[in-house]
Amino acid sequence: MYTAGMETSERLIESAQALLWERGYVGTSPKAIQERAGAGQGSMYHHFRGKPDLAVAAMRRSAGQLRAQAEEQMARGGTALEKATAYLVRERDALRGCRVGRMAMDPDVVASAQLREPVRETFDWLTGHLAAVLAEGVASGELRPGLDPDDTATMIVAVVQGGYVLARAAGSQEPFDSAVRGAVALLAAQAA
Repeated sequence: MYTAGMETSERLIESAQALLWERGYVGTSPKAIQERAGAGQGSMYHHFRGKPDLAVAAMRRSAGQLRAQAEEQMARGGTALEKATAYLVRERDALRGCRVGRMAMDPDVVASAQLREPVRETFDWLTGHLAAVLAEGVASGELRPGLDPDDTATMIVAVVQGGYVLARAAGSQEPFDSAVRGAVALLAAQAA
């Protein structure tokens, strides 16, 4: 699973990322992280103050990966509509959910400002990035002048995150795909 030269701290972060996505914060024990990483308890506490500190590092890593994916998807499009659509339609395994969004469903994460912060920052960044793309579309005349970039960006993020919830509840990818198709149609209707 891990290369021989991989630093212990990296193995711990990657293990925490995977377990947080699979089990959530509450269901992820330090022992499970250590076992998956092939690291001892002393190694974990040498690199991190405890489970919350390691979880924040793992969530920040997941957030960085989500940001990079979103930037790459939006960079593929030429127009604002193409960029927003590229973000929406990228292939996702909706039944696994979002690594970052999953954390917002965890009561211990929501109750802790330290744990909640990477989640909030990520969604603020994503919404802001989409809003900037949409604002460019309004300014260039590509999108209707009445379109509110901030509200529309929030809707796009909510469609994706809500689509994950619907897909997981149904045990099927289809509700996610349906939500995305609906959002793409609503965006297309805003073309000037």
